[in-house]
Amino acid sequence: MSGKTFIYDRRDIQFVLKEWLDMDKLLSLPAYRDFYTKDDLDPILDTAYKICHHEIAPINDDADQIGVRFIDGKVITPDCFKKAFKTINEAGMGASQADREVEGRIPITLIQANFEMFCVANTAFTCFWGLSAGAISVIQQHGGERLKQKFLPAMLTGEWGGTMNLTEPGAGSDVGSCVTKAFATDQPGIYKIKGTKIFITAGDHDLCDNIIHLVLARIEGARDGVAGLSLFLVPKYRVNDDGGLGELNDVITTKIEDKMGLHGSPTCSLSYGENDGCYGYLLGDPPDEKGNAQGIGQMFVMMNEERLNVGIQGLAACAKAYYLSLDYAKQRVQGTKLTDPKGPKVRLIEHEDVRRMLMLQKSYTEAIRALISKTAYYLDLSRDSDDADEREFADGMFQISNPMCKAFASDTAWAMVAEAIQIFGGYGFTSEYPVEQIARDCKIYSIWEGTNYIQALDLVRRKFTMKRGLVLHRWLEDISRFIEQYQKPVVSRRNLSCSTPRIQTSSLSWPSLMNPPRPAKFKSCLYSAPGYSTRLQFSTVAG
Repeated sequence: MSGKTFIYDRRDIQFVLKEWLDMDKLLSLPAYRDFYTKDDLDPILDTAYKICHHEIAPINDDADQIGVRFIDGKVITPDCFKKAFKTINEAGMGASQADREVEGRIPITLIQANFEMFCVANTAFTCFWGLSAGAISVIQQHGGERLKQKFLPAMLTGEWGGTMNLTEPGAGSDVGSCVTKAFATDQPGIYKIKGTKIFITAGDHDLCDNIIHLVLARIEGARDGVAGLSLFLVPKYRVNDDGGLGELNDVITTKIEDKMGLHGSPTCSLSYGENDGCYGYLLGDPPDEKGNAQGIGQMFVMMNEERLNVGIQGLAACAKAYYLSLDYAKQRVQGTKLTDPKGPKVRLIEHEDVRRMLMLQKSYTEAIRALISKTAYYLDLSRDSDDADEREFADGMFQISNPMCKAFASDTAWAMVAEAIQIFGGYGFTSEYPVEQIARDCKIYSIWEGTNYIQALDLVRRKFTMKRGLVLHRWLEDISRFIEQYQKPVVSRRNLSCSTPRIQTSSLSWPSLMNPPRPAKFKSCLYSAPGYSTRLQFSTVAG
């Protein structure tokens, strides 16, 4: 999709930020109140849109058709990437936004809104700073002051990149099977790293002078499984005490994957310590006397952020497929109307089934955007609210919603892009039109950062059981309050009224959630809309 075909309706995200979410409340928090008001939202969104239109979308064709190349052991990006990468960093919309300690930072809710636009413009390109941002968050939260001062400044400016290294040839979703080893040296906190990592997004490229890898490895004596993994900061090039670059740190890129989509994002295989000269810095403490380490918990700081980002990438796939198919349906003239078979030929959008497909795309896209935006909003509150109880509540809401954002958005993207292809007809199946690329690009989203089955396991096994079901109870209450606040009686043509049933969360407890009671009774309600009516059934919980 070139810059000429970049389509994004800012009104959709403006509605979420300015009319639905309580951004006045968020921007009144100590972290933001001296810097932003709701009047600042539009200028920030407009800046991101202009960068998308003029810088990021125009390089999408090269990202897909030229892609990254592996030449003489080096990962080479298309020439046009350099200017766009410089622009995004100079605008302060790259990895620098991961700094959650600096004054004047913008809320994650707004960062994610911009990120949706960037992904609509060119998803592959966003991977170059998206992973860096996650690595910065981990170092900021779990690195000592010395490591922060040594590595963060150049990462925040985009001079250095960052990655997440979990997957190995024999340890994909089963992270606990990791065999990469870490051996202690005479220098406290510094270990020799030996092993192989695969499928590392932006693991090597020519947009940055250095790549800072966060690598899961097992220290000798640590227990088996995920509990025994530690996390190490491993630079591609060693960094001198003065911040300058030293020699290669025995981190070797052995290949990049030839992928179905996202050709502009390098997915690398990396070898650590092949010549016994790879050194990494331990984040946190060594394993305890039982062999338990801290790495997986530290890595989940980044993993949770990346899961939300993958959800946004799924949302972006839905959004751009919808915007493009809507634009095409408004212009393409094909066939006559069902109700006027001898009449003039009409645009696709005037055909009933095309309208159905467009409305399906629109409804799912808006629902996913609302889910993700509310989840990011709660993430902001969990970090920045000055009320401890509100921080705890918001963190619970984020923990429950985050796997839903990732899984629902990425599963739905595949289906909604298929609807867009259907609207384009035979042209949608060709590379001449842009929805074909979206289909190739988006399939990875249901696999990235833990497959969607893993998201389901996380949701049911861990998130639903937090505090013996209390967090889930609060999550359901939050939904109930929203419905109760905005519900309106619907009066049918038969003069019957009906209101949305309340979710009776006060009667829920963890045992009852595992063994829910049978519905006490069913009620029938007639809803009507202009021209038709339909009868819906719903169950009500006793009490």
